[in-house]
Amino acid sequence: MGMMKKLSLFESLIVASSLLVGLPVSALPNSAQHIYPSGVTVAAQIGSDLYDSLDAKYRNKLPAPLVCPVAFVNLINHIAHAKAIDRIEPGFLDRYMADLARATADGATPVAPDITDDRYWTDSVMNDQSSYFNQMMGMTLAINFSHQYLGQSDKYSSRMPADKQVSINNFLTMDEWEKDVRAGAVNSLNCAFATEGAKALFAAIGKMPRRPAWTTYIVPPTIDTNKLNNQLAKYEVDFFRGGLK
Repeated sequence: MGMMKKLSLFESLIVASSLLVGLPVSALPNSAQHIYPSGVTVAAQIGSDLYDSLDAKYRNKLPAPLVCPVAFVNLINHIAHAKAIDRIEPGFLDRYMADLARATADGATPVAPDITDDRYWTDSVMNDQSSYFNQMMGMTLAINFSHQYLGQSDKYSSRMPADKQVSINNFLTMDEWEKDVRAGAVNSLNCAFATEGAKALFAAIGKMPRRPAWTTYIVPPTIDTNKLNNQLAKYEVDFFRGGLK
């Protein structure tokens, strides 16, 4: 399969998984040095890599092309950046996510706060930002891909009409979610995406006193993120010991 077809496939899966609808859209700073290295093209390559690593029986269940999820890419870029800054300024990620939660408490579509301080755009920080972006994007996409090839999207399609903003994560049973996470973890780890970034993303959502509606496009509304992260950590250990396939 050529790259163009696989990029279209990546785009379609995001839309089919309802990640695009209702997610934050934010403009990046105009300064040339304040442009994220990871954009839609990088995200598309991650999707392509995830696709390539799947068994043919799963690849054959993925849908036809639609549109590109710029809003989701922007969101992950900002959160990955906040996580990278957190390494040099502990607590930054939690404050950043709390600000994002407060900004969306009324249900409005959020605009992620820009991070403009030059101290937060050093080569070291941005190297971490890029790594976290890949890890967050890889795990999130892999889990959402699994909704497709494990049959949940078909099962709940009638409850997710195209003209309504509804995430499949609102309908999954705990057993379905756990199966999808396991499959997504295998897919993501097979592509060398470690779990650290994804666990940071999930933990930050879990710390929100009241989770905004847009977080359901990433995890189910009542999921215990501590339990989720413990499971991801176990999957990673098992994977490198050869016990997770």
